[in-house]
Amino acid sequence: MALIKSISGIRGTIGGNPGENLTPLDIIKFTAAYAAWVNDKKAGKKIIIGRDARLSGEMVSTLVANTLIASGLDVIDLGLSTTPTVELGVIGERAAGGIIITASHNPKEWNALKLLNNAGEFISAEDGTTILEKAEKGNFSFAHVDKLGTYGVDKTYFQKHLDVITNYPLVDVSSIKQKKYKVVVDAINSTGSLFVPPLLKALGVEEVIVINDEMSWKFAHNPEPLPENLAGLSATVIKTKASFGIAVDPDVDRLCFVCEDGSVFGEEYTLVAVADYVLGKRQGNSVSNMSSTKALKEITIKHGGQYFPSAVGEVNVVNKMKAVQAVIGGEGNGGIIVPDLHYGRDALIGIGLFLTALSYHKNGMKSFRTKYPDYFISKNKIELEKSVDVHSVFEKIRKKYKNQPANTEDGLKIEFDNDWVHLRTSNTEPIIRIYAESNFETTARNIAFRLMQDIKEFI
Repeated sequence: MALIKSISGIRGTIGGNPGENLTPLDIIKFTAAYAAWVNDKKAGKKIIIGRDARLSGEMVSTLVANTLIASGLDVIDLGLSTTPTVELGVIGERAAGGIIITASHNPKEWNALKLLNNAGEFISAEDGTTILEKAEKGNFSFAHVDKLGTYGVDKTYFQKHLDVITNYPLVDVSSIKQKKYKVVVDAINSTGSLFVPPLLKALGVEEVIVINDEMSWKFAHNPEPLPENLAGLSATVIKTKASFGIAVDPDVDRLCFVCEDGSVFGEEYTLVAVADYVLGKRQGNSVSNMSSTKALKEITIKHGGQYFPSAVGEVNVVNKMKAVQAVIGGEGNGGIIVPDLHYGRDALIGIGLFLTALSYHKNGMKSFRTKYPDYFISKNKIELEKSVDVHSVFEKIRKKYKNQPANTEDGLKIEFDNDWVHLRTSNTEPIIRIYAESNFETTARNIAFRLMQDIKEFI
């Protein structure tokens, strides 16, 4: 069905023809190219790997591990894990890099190789290009039998990850515990069921109810934590009279909340609420990608800091955060990046910080939400055929709206007074994403619909 090579890694559907899907031959080829890049860097021989709970995970993980070993690298396998845990593992082990085997929010037929450097961060676009070139040219070789790498398993990073969160200076366990929260967790049949409930207990949450807790490829619903996919969580929160609900994606780097009445807090406002709390404690700058709500900019200015937008993609957000020395950042999809912990989206530290901020609020989650504006982002997408010239389409749209301010750093973002629309191709799927924000839901939808019609007209 698809094989996508980008700064987000190598992502595709399992099975089918090599070069068109994520087949065993593709997995070996791209892993070998990554291994050759690591060996060229001479930054060490140790590589950390981990995976989510989807059906193909064990198969892909085995191929990845053995290819790394065949390339002379030493593998430390965290097994069923999360993306941020593997990132922390690279830092903790002073490893040369890491590979996370997860297709994140994509459905069950997908899997991916997320590639990390020796800082536990996603590789740069430049390094990604080098690895892709090595893969296409077959510019790699394997180790002699006497120089094969080794394989080991490390299960300690589960607890190490929880410990760094509960000990983080801005996480107030005693304040959370005093609230005696009752929480429902939608673990979407993946490793969130291993990590989130124990974290909540460690944070002092009295009662934790987990739905979709069986770790299997049978995702109970579309795994992307969007409002339309969280009906079961909302219903359970209401039925059990819980304080709130928590949803994560399969690799636990995205986070969103459901209020006590079943309404969705809004994934865009996960970062806004956490940033409001952090910036109240540490004055500084913030960063989010261009497709994220303008509310973060307003919150940052309120606290005396500066807001900086970045191109979409975690590596782009991280690079901008480093450049402007941001104290908090992330993406509007519920991804929180806390730089003095590690430069990666981490739903677990997001939970610790969000619950601390909530615990300082006198009333419940619904009341907490009223602290922030009700801007609306309409999130849409159009599937693409391989023959579509997206650049040409965007150029025609820019000419049509030539009187409006536009930014072409990442696709095309057009400003309409206080509203905006952002058009860009996805790093992970063969689609154009169309995001529009306005003070009014109807206006945001109308702007997005108008631009979707423009795209269809120009394709």
